[in-house]
Amino acid sequence: MRKRVQRSMALAFLLLLSADIPAAFSASNFQQAQNPSSKSPQTKAQKVQNPLNDLLDEAQAALDKNNFEAAIALLQKFLAEKPDVAFAHFQLAYAYTGLNRVDEARAEYERCIALEPKMAEAQLNLGILLLEKDPAAAVAPLRRAVDLMPSQSRPRFLLGVALERSGDLAGAAEAFESAAHLNAGDTEALAHLGGVYLRLKKPADAEKRFRAVLESQPKSAVGLRGLALSLDAEGKPEALEAYRNYLAAEPQDSTMRTRFVQLLVANKQFDEALAETEKSASGQTASLDALRLRADILIGQNKFDEAIATLKQAIALAPRDAQLHGGLGRLYLQKREFADAEHELKIAVQLDKGNVVYWKDLTATFYQGGNYAAALAGYDVVDKMEKPGAGVWFIRALCYDKLNQVQPALDAYRKFLDLDGNQHPDQVWQANQRIHVLEKRAEKKK
Repeated sequence: MRKRVQRSMALAFLLLLSADIPAAFSASNFQQAQNPSSKSPQTKAQKVQNPLNDLLDEAQAALDKNNFEAAIALLQKFLAEKPDVAFAHFQLAYAYTGLNRVDEARAEYERCIALEPKMAEAQLNLGILLLEKDPAAAVAPLRRAVDLMPSQSRPRFLLGVALERSGDLAGAAEAFESAAHLNAGDTEALAHLGGVYLRLKKPADAEKRFRAVLESQPKSAVGLRGLALSLDAEGKPEALEAYRNYLAAEPQDSTMRTRFVQLLVANKQFDEALAETEKSASGQTASLDALRLRADILIGQNKFDEAIATLKQAIALAPRDAQLHGGLGRLYLQKREFADAEHELKIAVQLDKGNVVYWKDLTATFYQGGNYAAALAGYDVVDKMEKPGAGVWFIRALCYDKLNQVQPALDAYRKFLDLDGNQHPDQVWQANQRIHVLEKRAEKKK
């Protein structure tokens, strides 16, 4: 019996599937590959002499037909008589796996390993079993499988998946590298390796791996996507073309299309960006993110009226979004529609009181609209958030001047001159002229 079990232990490794989590090794495949005579007829005398062998043969036949329940009953009966036969525990674990009885399968693989620690296929199957729900627990058996199968790339790949999913990115990279080294054509390992390098903030290394994938599989969606993300992270201009190539292959990927449009906007390719947003919105209600992006494009094209209409649509979806109100307020300010600008910017600062940009825009709205007292009050708020520069003091001086507040205006003009260092000669000349006039006015008041 012991010799028969030992003969059936060797791996037929090519039986592994190519998916991230392949199916477990089938016990029948091991047995048939390594013991082809196991199907040869046995004599009646042999059956009588080895009745437990019949249980194993019947269990194997049941497994061949995916009749896992029958196999379990037969194997349990065998193990009741022979509890120390590792291969029977292996077959039982495989049967439990077929019924998705994960806990029982795990227990049987662990019993098998306790009896035969060097049974590589048991270590591997246990790792595969744990990979989906408990990748951290899968690491140890998969690492042992790698040790027991040093010339095989697949256990290393699976170890990489387990390490990646459990958060050990550096370890995952090492495992995928070794898998790719053993099997240069393993595009799956290269793709995973590229993804890990992206997460490790090593886009140049990622680019190299994704290019290797595309050399073997030019139309690989994973390779095209990874190359686009790598070039984007590196800030390379070729990223735009890489996104185009990927989206030609996978036009439904809205996340990648959104990023592509953002890059187009950053590169001031507004017409193509607008066309891309229309593609993604075709036949669908525009999402909040899509409306934001469309507004950015329209602003870049100086189509302020259309941008305003788009932001109003977005605000209808997210009425308490300070950024939307702030953006709309700024557009109204650019159009010198001060009442509407004030309305939107007041909402923005109510929703996000600590945002200095909204306060600056609101203060600018007051100033440009001729509400100088409100502008000064706004600068009082802004000055608490950041130290005022020369420009702020110049505007303050103008406001005080318009309000006929002579001494505060003089002080503000002088502060401007101290801070400006003659960088803005027109404003310096104006400040000096006003100081001269205001000093005379102050003298008369005395």
